[in-house]
Amino acid sequence: MNFIKTKLLLLGSFIVINSCNSTKQTEPKTEIISKPNVILVIADDQGYGDVGVLGNTIIKTPNIDDFHKESYHLTNFHVGPTCAPTRSGLMTGRYANSTGVWHTVGGWSLLRENEKTMANMFAEAGYKTGGFGKWHLGDNYPFRPENRGFQETVMHGGGGVQQTPDYWNNTYFNDTYFHNGKPQKYQGYCTDVFFNEAINFIKKNKDKPFFCYIATNAPHSPYNVPIEYYNIYKDLGDDILADTQKRFYGMITNIDDNFGKLRNKLKELKVADNTILIFMTDNGTSAGYYSKKGKTTGFNANMRGTKGSEYEGGHRVPFFIHWKNGKITTSKDIHTLTAQLDIMPTLAELCGIDLPKNHQPIDGQSLVPILKGKDTLKNRMLVTDSQRVQHPKKWKNSAVMQGDWRLVNGKELYNLTQDKGQKNNISAEYPEKTNEMKAFYENWWTQVSKDFDKEVYFKIGSEMENPITLTAHDMHAESGAYPWNQIYIRKGTIGTGYWSVDILKTGKYEVSLRRYPLESNLAINATTPAITKEQLQGLEKDIPEGKNLNYVKATIEFKNQLKLEKDVHLNDLSTTFTVSLKAGKTKFLANFLDNKNVPNSVYYAYIKKI
Repeated sequence: MNFIKTKLLLLGSFIVINSCNSTKQTEPKTEIISKPNVILVIADDQGYGDVGVLGNTIIKTPNIDDFHKESYHLTNFHVGPTCAPTRSGLMTGRYANSTGVWHTVGGWSLLRENEKTMANMFAEAGYKTGGFGKWHLGDNYPFRPENRGFQETVMHGGGGVQQTPDYWNNTYFNDTYFHNGKPQKYQGYCTDVFFNEAINFIKKNKDKPFFCYIATNAPHSPYNVPIEYYNIYKDLGDDILADTQKRFYGMITNIDDNFGKLRNKLKELKVADNTILIFMTDNGTSAGYYSKKGKTTGFNANMRGTKGSEYEGGHRVPFFIHWKNGKITTSKDIHTLTAQLDIMPTLAELCGIDLPKNHQPIDGQSLVPILKGKDTLKNRMLVTDSQRVQHPKKWKNSAVMQGDWRLVNGKELYNLTQDKGQKNNISAEYPEKTNEMKAFYENWWTQVSKDFDKEVYFKIGSEMENPITLTAHDMHAESGAYPWNQIYIRKGTIGTGYWSVDILKTGKYEVSLRRYPLESNLAINATTPAITKEQLQGLEKDIPEGKNLNYVKATIEFKNQLKLEKDVHLNDLSTTFTVSLKAGKTKFLANFLDNKNVPNSVYYAYIKKI
């Protein structure tokens, strides 16, 4: 840390001395100018093999490939096998299971209130902070990005565009996103919008240190892509790429074009040299590699597994970092085992700033010594896993990692040096290594499981969000579906579950239940037309009609407080209850019942303190 701070002080002194010789009589503050800017670009569902320079001979990523030539690369870099867990680890430097984020839906993608984020860290150090694209750590107070250190945000809701918390009828094209929490209409393709808004943020704050987080929803499904990018790959035979993969690759090439535009803008604004720029992704590929019925298309860098897998292809991803003023400018591979947990402490040390105040103990370690050529983490062990259940299970979809060793699910041992594809389980041949890694996992499980039984609660009646919007995306359910996507809302998917709520004040509340969200202005039993590929070029598939579910009753229950029922009338937009609630934590359940008395969870509930 002292080395970096000394370097930053010298850089600041150099700038001040030269500014004195300028014809302009302004003296920039040394402290502000010396701190590097930070831009972190993270793509969604793009795997290690979905980059040209990493061995994919089909995909076109010329800008990322060029960036690779002047960056250090963490070649053994790992994240969670799915979206939200990766992001919680990245933002906090802590294992996802400790932060309350081990799922992507179901009430366990909400970052606990006591966690501090990378954005908190930079804001406390005087940086301007902006987040653009995907958050996926909660859409309500106090989980929203604007409550977690971000001062400027343009983001979609939920885990992806077109999911239940997202604005109704978003399609990736000309959508409504949330600007500092308020819905705002934007023109253009989603990735273009998020990069454009990030560039606007950079322009506005180019004379101050800034942290800019660009988290694209692409190439996450649905694979909706501008037709000109699909056309790049459309003529490839199905033996080379399936149609979905052509769309997926087109989405990545669009990201690449935006990444190139970003780099050019940094140079134009004369902030490129003192900007730490990172490119990474959040888990293994979702569509870049298919192996079905003996037929293989796409590329996975010879790894086993894709998104969601405990095998290498599920969690090993690209990570490239460049900083000209920090002498990180040449192509250099670093093979040390690293993870997204390490990025917060690394950036703190590179920028000469402190970790956020009142932060929980972090699990990551600064990689600055490794960037300087000292392998201080050679024998470390790390764990990644994919739970995606209400109650985490020991050893479930897990990988203990040390160097090139992998212990999978506590039973299978692999060494990637001899077996990159993880085909040959050698646990019987290396019992000592197997037991050593199992022992590490046991200690890790003890650490991360301490708070598994602690619910994460939505705040009811807060002045920060009144009314509060609850969606089926965030229900807890022991069985059945979470209707986490607007396609499910249209189809009428049956959901079951409850929301964990914290009623902040005793008093009267208005509880409004809807089948469709407020902004749709659709009645509970309305139909809504399909959106077809013919109507909107670039859609992967038609968005289905929203059908009439023939609801006749609505029920609400606040456990240990009240349970009420009301009739649903033909043209009702919502069914609204006015109730008296006591302060405290409880479970909230809400259902519609159809004309056959079949219950279905309410997809959208709005609760207002009167």
